[in-house]
Amino acid sequence: MKKLIVLIFLAGLISCEDEVQPKPGAYLALEYPEALYSSFSKEDCPYQFEKNIEAEVEPSRAGNECWINLEYPELKGTIFITYQPVRNNLDSLLTDAQKLPLQHTIKADAIEGSIYTNEFNRAYGMFYQVEGNAASQAQFYLTDSTSHFLTGSVYFQAQPNFDSILPAAAYLKEDIKHLMETVQWKKELQD
Repeated sequence: MKKLIVLIFLAGLISCEDEVQPKPGAYLALEYPEALYSSFSKEDCPYQFEKNIEAEVEPSRAGNECWINLEYPELKGTIFITYQPVRNNLDSLLTDAQKLPLQHTIKADAIEGSIYTNEFNRAYGMFYQVEGNAASQAQFYLTDSTSHFLTGSVYFQAQPNFDSILPAAAYLKEDIKHLMETVQWKKELQD
């Protein structure tokens, strides 16, 4: 009986040629198309910029014709763009735009603000990157300091889970940065 057990054990060792290894953990592999941009302009609105061709322009539900939504159906995300003229109210517009990212501090792990300056296009502002399970992953504002004020925020049509939306959020952050770099003011406002 002892010999039989030893013989079965040896046969088991000899018969196994491949080592058994655990399978590696699976990672979500999301692939998005390379960002290609085209110029966007709305006739009665005093701004223009380049937007990702994957984004569909929709009017805002707020009813203001210069407020738009850049919808990304595949990402289930939206960049909400708002425009307001500066009419002796730059301080209040700046205060409101700087308060908006702070509304996410309860859920955010970190909020980083980067100053943006483009002397050539007279566009100055801030880009806010929000990390964590906050409702918005990125926000920005731009102004020429005299006539124009543009803001934007990224939101997803899903419950915020930073790990799940991270690839889509990173993709949209790059689109926001490109939008900011290409904003041009079309005309001075007439009162």
